[in-house]
Amino acid sequence: MKTKKEHFSEPLHLESGRILSEFDLVYETYGRLNADHSNVVVVCHALTGSHHAAGLYEGDAKPGWWDGLIGDGKGIDTSKFFVICVNILGSSFGSTNPHSIEPSTGEEYRLRFPVLAISDVVKAQMKLFSRLGIERAHAVVGGSLGGMQAICFAIEYPEFAHNVIIMASTYATQPWAIAFNKIAVEGIRRDPAFKGGYYDRADIEKDGLVGMALGRMAGHISFLSPYSMERKFSRNYVQTDGLYELFGRYEVERYLEYNGYNFPRRFDPLSYLYIVKMMNNFDVTRHYETLTGAFALTNPAANIHLVAFSGDVLFPPALMREIYDALIKLGREKTAHYICIDSDYGHDAFLVEIPKIEAYVRDALNSNLN
Repeated sequence: MKTKKEHFSEPLHLESGRILSEFDLVYETYGRLNADHSNVVVVCHALTGSHHAAGLYEGDAKPGWWDGLIGDGKGIDTSKFFVICVNILGSSFGSTNPHSIEPSTGEEYRLRFPVLAISDVVKAQMKLFSRLGIERAHAVVGGSLGGMQAICFAIEYPEFAHNVIIMASTYATQPWAIAFNKIAVEGIRRDPAFKGGYYDRADIEKDGLVGMALGRMAGHISFLSPYSMERKFSRNYVQTDGLYELFGRYEVERYLEYNGYNFPRRFDPLSYLYIVKMMNNFDVTRHYETLTGAFALTNPAANIHLVAFSGDVLFPPALMREIYDALIKLGREKTAHYICIDSDYGHDAFLVEIPKIEAYVRDALNSNLN
């Protein structure tokens, strides 16, 4: 496992028409790059993920977010593949973000930071891969917002990846997901401690941000499902709370409090606003009129694997099925693959239920391995 940062002094022209005159990307790699650079697997992280996809940092108790899937002998086998995961632009884990210094002013961007699109963060990654001498990837893999990135790789850089594996994602963010995101956005904006985006980060890390915490609670509800909540918490009551205390809590309430109030201490509010906007704006049909029009630009020889989860209420399986149907209309029967995995966990199944996806991912990566 190696973590590095690359600085780019060249401009990045954004979908909005604005320009980042320079930018940084932090990335992490696992495994060894072979002589002809043909064993690259690009892993794309989700909304609050980072480049730290696997392995354990010294002193940490918790490994990378997809550690169960990435490693020697695992689904994404680092004894075969060179795996690279890039922290996307806008994120608060080292890549250029709203707290980076704006070259023209010498001050942090804050709300002057440009609104980014998924296409922008993928374009930046392609610049990184070019610098690293990676012209093609064996595969691009991602779930949720990571799946959106994988879709952009497939459409906008069709010759880049031999295999594209998209999990728990969508071709366009739907009103249901945008509505959940709105709760967090309004909570952050209306919290006096946010100070219109000019808060002291040390204060947020110390004291949190109540509005963001409440929004994150709503988010966690969308990541799970009624069935997984029943299985995880049932109607269990916190043992130290009185049943007839007004603010006594059920275990599910304590879970939401813990995750909600800790979240602002590890993820920056401005980064969250910018990445949520990026997710809300995602719609591949915007530039290509129809779904078939967008996916007609993909490489007919590239395998596109669509992995949905039956209990996903944030991005329901029907959205992934629409992509598959569009590919079939384009005559891609041999290279388009769709599977809906039986799971009642919810949206986060792609992160949690590794045994249900590991064999599929392994087979998809090994099916045309030279």
